[in-house]
Amino acid sequence: MIILVTGGASGLGKAIVEKLAADANCFIYFTYCHSKLSADDLMKRFTNSKALFCDFCNTESVDELALTINELKLGVLINNAHSTPISKQYFHKTDLNIFEAGFKNNILPLIKITQNAISVFKKQKNGRVITILTSALVNKPPIGWSEYVASKAYIESLSKSWAIENASFNITSNCIAPSFMKTALTADTDERIIEEMEKNSPLKKILTVDEVAEAVSFYTKASQQINGTTLVLNSAVDVV
Repeated sequence: MIILVTGGASGLGKAIVEKLAADANCFIYFTYCHSKLSADDLMKRFTNSKALFCDFCNTESVDELALTINELKLGVLINNAHSTPISKQYFHKTDLNIFEAGFKNNILPLIKITQNAISVFKKQKNGRVITILTSALVNKPPIGWSEYVASKAYIESLSKSWAIENASFNITSNCIAPSFMKTALTADTDERIIEEMEKNSPLKKILTVDEVAEAVSFYTKASQQINGTTLVLNSAVDVV
């Protein structure tokens, strides 16, 4: 199985690469931008992996990756990369440029890459798209996360369209919506807030990147009958 993981050299993406590359029957391509040392380390530890540079904030870099997809004979695309920080400002105080940058640097690259991947999958009459969202789509969104949550909602709607449009080609599109994890994206979160989340969790702990990687691994092997779904990982908190 040939897999591409975007944003695969750090945080959740790194955990996903490590989990999938542990299977010698898989070959994992993964993108990196600022984490070259980590990317080199992954390739050293897993000979069935290869790093591809891609700056999601650079249109030419994204175009190059999209074209490369045509040559990879992919079986699975994992949309994990997120290139902009969470603004953490009230909606009415969030500059319009924040929303514009989020759309340009997170959503448009994902669309371009997924379009090329699905084109490859249709020729093969087989393929899987797995997209990382956030459980804030079903929980109460944290204050100041309006742009981030809105972008994930947009992507979730796209994912459902991919599932419906391509099911007859044996192509699946599923999402995973994890709750709070300790990653670079959330590194500036106050430790007191994290302690409060752990205290209020039914499991008395927060979600780990390894647990999410397990869910990703499941979707890479799941039946084609599982299509158009979103798997929420939130310990049954704020279930709706």
